[in-house]
Amino acid sequence: MQGPAGILYDFNDGARVLLPEGRWRVALLDDDSGNILFHCESGAGWVTSAKKYFIRFRIQVWRGDETLPLLDEVLSLKDRDVLISFPVGTLGDLLGWFHYAERFRLQHGCRLECSMAQNIITLLEEQYPDIRFSVPSAAMRSPYATYRIGLFFGGNDTHQPVDFRQTGFHRIAGHILGVDHREEAPRLNLSATRTIAEPYVCIGVQSTCQAKFWNNGRGWAEVVTHLKTLGYRVLCIDRDPTTGQGFVWNHIPYGAEDFTGNLPLQARVDLLRHASFFIGLASGLSWLAWAAQIPVVLISGFSLPGAEFYTPWRVFSSHGCSGCWDSLNEKFDHQDYFWCPRHKGTERQFECTRLITGKQVNGVIDRLNAQLRENGNIH
Repeated sequence: MQGPAGILYDFNDGARVLLPEGRWRVALLDDDSGNILFHCESGAGWVTSAKKYFIRFRIQVWRGDETLPLLDEVLSLKDRDVLISFPVGTLGDLLGWFHYAERFRLQHGCRLECSMAQNIITLLEEQYPDIRFSVPSAAMRSPYATYRIGLFFGGNDTHQPVDFRQTGFHRIAGHILGVDHREEAPRLNLSATRTIAEPYVCIGVQSTCQAKFWNNGRGWAEVVTHLKTLGYRVLCIDRDPTTGQGFVWNHIPYGAEDFTGNLPLQARVDLLRHASFFIGLASGLSWLAWAAQIPVVLISGFSLPGAEFYTPWRVFSSHGCSGCWDSLNEKFDHQDYFWCPRHKGTERQFECTRLITGKQVNGVIDRLNAQLRENGNIH
């Protein structure tokens, strides 16, 4: 943005001021509280805020010893071009985050563009006609303001006002954008007709690191067998039939039908929409099932129950080590497929889910199944 006397400013990744030659004084304030966040004297060059999340910044610039500011700009997003940038290569994270962007658009009345992976754009864009979608390489080049949504590790307090581990990783988007951080599923196209006549349940058994898996060797087989005795077909809808690393590989459970494949996300939604329920991990397909508005039985121990969306069918064991993902004392290692920060290499490795038994999960399934039958929701 062009200010007086050749001063340039905007609100991309925080408040930014580019000063021409001269002698200047600059103040960056939080206009809602009146707090001065930064104040300095400067010659030509950049002055930028340390904080990058949404703050209603006020930029003030004085020339020399003048008493009245030459530039006095308060962030106002109404009818402005705003970019919210999401990371690519993730499904569950973005499904958990996205509706905060719509909440932000409605709150500020801005012209919003969201940058993300093309497969997510295809899933969402028809449901949000007032938002422009783009892949990162084609995102707008000169917005008035930019906000970046992501998981910021290491106690980062520049891109997020609170640590995501303290609030649930999906709710951090609400905190970054300064909107109501109560969770809400994104809107999806749920109009597909049913294609399978029999009652069926979808399952997702694969994930991106071993800590997220259900590391009970008998668990999935016991659950599949139990589901069949209840009269359900069991469809495994993971992208890959087998995932793993080194000497550990995770396969489709015995007895489940192979519906795996790298299909469009909408095809997965169409199948999930008519499933009686979904059983999965703290991974993307569970979030997709949540957005498809069906019951989700979610099995996880490396994360605490509040880390994901609310489901009354959350399965968790308190009998061993748990919750390393949410601990402020642990640092997640993206490069370590077998990350288990407290017990790696011992007989207790991955006990957070090893201690979740098939009996425990089947008990949750029985309660859910009884409720569905009582409400007439099994077809």
